[in-house]
Amino acid sequence: MPEGDTVWQSAKRLHHALADRVLTRSDLRVPKFATADLTGRRVLDVTARGKHLLTRVEGGLTLHSHLRMDGSWKVYAEDQRWTGGPAHQIRAILANTDRAAVGYRLPVLELLRTADEHKAVGHLGPDLLGPDWDPERALANLLRDPARPLGEALLDQRNLAGIGNVYKSELCFLLGVTPWLPVGALPADRAAQLPALAKKLLEANRDRPVRNTTGRRGQDLFVYGRAPRPCLRCRTSLQVADQGDGSRERPTYWCPTCQIGPAPSPRRRAPGRTHSRTSRRTTN
Repeated sequence: MPEGDTVWQSAKRLHHALADRVLTRSDLRVPKFATADLTGRRVLDVTARGKHLLTRVEGGLTLHSHLRMDGSWKVYAEDQRWTGGPAHQIRAILANTDRAAVGYRLPVLELLRTADEHKAVGHLGPDLLGPDWDPERALANLLRDPARPLGEALLDQRNLAGIGNVYKSELCFLLGVTPWLPVGALPADRAAQLPALAKKLLEANRDRPVRNTTGRRGQDLFVYGRAPRPCLRCRTSLQVADQGDGSRERPTYWCPTCQIGPAPSPRRRAPGRTHSRTSRRTTN
């Protein structure tokens, strides 16, 4: 799933291609909005809000999209071949005389009044890459349910917006605790570090084509996607297991030596997995 830095990059590309330009083509291929036509309207801006994308156009309208696991927005020049997938996977086309923005496999696509954007994103906590970032409020949100496992709390966008499965695992490693540690058991000094550390990671990666949390070339991530390879710090074999609240399980990586706290039962552990597209990002 794209995380906050990836969505921020998508917003930047879309804004560069569409903002302050009049749409010459508008095609929303979802039943509810199939007859909506934005042609002739000027795009005002495209912005990211956590993992959500908001494309604002003249007339007080906003096109809200969410990429979830497989969605993407691609930008093409006028004479460039579209290569984001087969035509039946296209959910949206916004084009001007120079560029076409094509949304593939978008699971969430809705047209709403700009004044009603809160209905789509008002539930989100402080955005790690947004102007509303508030580290104190983010930490207070995380600590509100002290019995909740840290990994689950970090993924809850109502606490803070922008962290996905990669940053969840990497943050827990850098804090030296397992993702199953109850939030309330997080040592006070590490809890105080968490908001600033999370923001530092996303800000450092929002302009990079390849996500890196280690600062090392060729060794981009500490734990995510690396089980059962050795830990970069202690050489212990990394572990992977599913973590979730029962509605959605996510592969979660950790080092049993470098990270203190509870671990899942053996029956929940999974064999080593790889991450294919999680840390590498397209440039179009």
